[in-house]
Amino acid sequence: MRRGPKRLPREITEMQARAIFEAVVQVARKGVHVIPEVMIPLTGSVKELGHQWEIAVKVAEEVLGKAGMKDQKYMVGTMIEIPRAALTADQVATEAEFFSYGTNDLTQTAMGLSRDDYVKFSKIYEDLKIFKADPFAVLDQEGVGKLVEMGVKLGRETRPDLEIGICGEHGGEPSSVEFCYRVGMNYVSCSPYRVPIARLAAAQAAISGNKSETMRTA
Repeated sequence: MRRGPKRLPREITEMQARAIFEAVVQVARKGVHVIPEVMIPLTGSVKELGHQWEIAVKVAEEVLGKAGMKDQKYMVGTMIEIPRAALTADQVATEAEFFSYGTNDLTQTAMGLSRDDYVKFSKIYEDLKIFKADPFAVLDQEGVGKLVEMGVKLGRETRPDLEIGICGEHGGEPSSVEFCYRVGMNYVSCSPYRVPIARLAAAQAAISGNKSETMRTA
């Protein structure tokens, strides 16, 4: 479910939530049962998420109730892309049932860099060694990573079973995948062509950590 960086009319969220739950009803009638995860992006505060959460839940109850599927399970969570959401993740987790870190946008908002503009002067920064690597290709663990790690810790203080992962190109970069495993994420998501790399990196992280469990990749 997508909305812009500013507040959008209630009708847009209602329309998108309705499309999700009507699809759930349609596939259920064909014998396919799913547990949808409705993700609210660009959350800045728990109050903002709460506003959107109420809309999604209201539509879910209406659509599922009408279809006689009141017992249908679903989850409502958020994408952490704004530093404030990571810093107040303990509050955000009172509403969100899962976190997905949008590390592309979190890198932009945390570093004050536009991804599109950065390519115009990236060569200068590389030559001056201002960054160890392109922060949009390799997760900046010293800065952005601290926000991620803090958000994971705070979120699970509120909701111990909180499912957490990342979405974006960092999810297919080996050192970034290892970092995600180390801070306790459940999964990484990336472009299809990066999935094999992500799976290998997740397995290697599990081996180096002496654990049999690996993160899910998608």
